[in-house]
Amino acid sequence: MNFLTYVMHLVGSGAVAYYSAAQIRDSKTRPNVLAGFQLAESGSVPFLTKLSDRAAAEGDTWLAEKLTKHAADETRHGQIFAHALKQLNKQVIDFKSLPQGTEENKSQQRRSPFFAAYFEGYTQEQLKPDVIDWGVFMGSTYILELDASKDFARMAKVLPDDPKSRNLKLGMLSVAKDETGHAGYLYEAMMRRMSAVEVQKLVDEWRTRKVNALLAFAGNILQGKGQTRSLVQDGAASESDSELIVA
Repeated sequence: MNFLTYVMHLVGSGAVAYYSAAQIRDSKTRPNVLAGFQLAESGSVPFLTKLSDRAAAEGDTWLAEKLTKHAADETRHGQIFAHALKQLNKQVIDFKSLPQGTEENKSQQRRSPFFAAYFEGYTQEQLKPDVIDWGVFMGSTYILELDASKDFARMAKVLPDDPKSRNLKLGMLSVAKDETGHAGYLYEAMMRRMSAVEVQKLVDEWRTRKVNALLAFAGNILQGKGQTRSLVQDGAASESDSELIVA
């Protein structure tokens, strides 16, 4: 990573870190943040599962096993955030149940501006699990997982000190630990397939892409164009099942 990219990385990461901390700390915006995490974590499971099947079919049993474990972790992460929402008497909106013509459904189907920038130059078809280039998957996901491990740990630290928040804090720290492990196996996977020089070049490329996407996201926040649509609706309260799944 060159010096300019590094500086831009610090600026973009700092802006997003401040924004994320404020959103998770505020009881009014926290449900929407948790819903976004639930959708992201649970939504990646089918993709990872198909990739695991593909790796197995190609004879890479080591990668197939790692991807299966990754998918299982993401399933558990989705459960952690779903449970945190349940404790707040909230749940994620089922967008699939909405009429196809509604603005909420259209908005959900649009590609995230962040990921549109991150994967600029790639079509949706090229990013499907049965055809995605392994280098593209490993490099892009390595950066996301590495940064997510730090983001979740940082957000956990700013949560208020009350019973429900302490429970969520434990869950988020558990997620952060898993994300670190995911980044580790992805880096090893790259080293198994490429030279050290090629791996560094790939990591630098996706770090630069992440910086550009973060700066675009930060710019939207500063201009008041941040994500405002609601991802949650009221849900039934539960007196039981009071602990998050963090094991």
